[in-house]
Amino acid sequence: MFLKEITMAGSFALMASAAYAECNVSAGRVNIIGNEFPAIHAVVNAAKTCAGNGVEIKSNLTADHQLINLAGMTGKPAEYTSAIVANSSIVALMNEDVIRPLDDLVAKFGQDLRKNQLITIDGKIMAVAFMANAQHLVFRQDILDQAGVEPPRSYEELLAAAAKIREMGLLEYPVGGAYKAGWNLAQEFNNIYIGFGGEFFEPGSAKATVNNEAGIATLNLMKELSGYMNPDFLTHDSNATNSEWKAGNVALMNMWGSRVPPLKDTEGSSQVVVDNTDIAGPMTVGGGSVPATTLWWDGWTVARNISDEDAEATFKALVQGTSPSMLNAETAPMAVWLIEGYEPTDAAKGVFAAANSGAVPYPMLPFQGLLHSALGAELSDFMLGREDAQTALADVEAAYTAAAKEKGYLQ
Repeated sequence: MFLKEITMAGSFALMASAAYAECNVSAGRVNIIGNEFPAIHAVVNAAKTCAGNGVEIKSNLTADHQLINLAGMTGKPAEYTSAIVANSSIVALMNEDVIRPLDDLVAKFGQDLRKNQLITIDGKIMAVAFMANAQHLVFRQDILDQAGVEPPRSYEELLAAAAKIREMGLLEYPVGGAYKAGWNLAQEFNNIYIGFGGEFFEPGSAKATVNNEAGIATLNLMKELSGYMNPDFLTHDSNATNSEWKAGNVALMNMWGSRVPPLKDTEGSSQVVVDNTDIAGPMTVGGGSVPATTLWWDGWTVARNISDEDAEATFKALVQGTSPSMLNAETAPMAVWLIEGYEPTDAAKGVFAAANSGAVPYPMLPFQGLLHSALGAELSDFMLGREDAQTALADVEAAYTAAAKEKGYLQ
């Protein structure tokens, strides 16, 4: 099964306001699992306002959500009635058939949802998207000014800027990045590999093809970048990287648009850092024109292994959680919302730049997640200098091939 991709550019259109019905979940069970960052908290908090008649709307928002959401939706009944997903993580849930098509619920309770929020795969609505996302450049304007460099437009320019910043004694580790071993490290590989023009699979096949010139160039660049990062970079996810930024230790990083708004908050930071934090579009690499990033949507699903009463309660709560009523002065800057009435803020310019510069969506293929997992598991040894790039990529392909055969994607 090859899953369809959505066209992100169309998702930025704004529509006239419509009235949403009052939400009151007076029966059923709602338990939401998702990632932990402000935009997701805002959605879940808005969903929880639906609780009525003694119904409790629960949530588990954690950076480890992808490690536990499948297991938590496999039981009968499922522990979680909804998983908040992205265009990568929905695939694993669909492959295991733990989320239900939403067509009947959309017809009954979703008449006010925007058409481009409805993620349709193989003719069935499988998720409701509420925000767009992409990784792009974040920089400290004051540090770049002191170093006499412009915001980099390519990774090569970023390396040159980092070298000058260190040489001038401004910062010892001027580059940040979510390079934590596992999912994050694999995603950074994906971004740069796409920028180099790499193809993940043979055309029309599930056979991985990352052990090539583009893959080797990607790893060598990542290793060079890591030389300007905190030596503990393999433990740094987005939360830890942003903490380094707020502490004033970093001047350049590739970061998610959804993670930018907290960087403009003085809590845990200083006014100097806040005032000089700025963003730009994604960088290119190797002289290419395709941005070294991917476009994403985040959305919510409804579990299959729950009662229809629980499914209706969950759907109604999350429609409310992603309705125009959740947008206010605090929540609007948190994301590039695909919610009716959203007006882009300055914090959204990096994601819009990604969409407008030809960035490609993260591939929605049933076996892409297996390759992502193999990359995350096998690249650490290279980053630590324990093996060369070609060996690391051979290990990736071997691990992926074994997993793909087990799942039936390869013979």
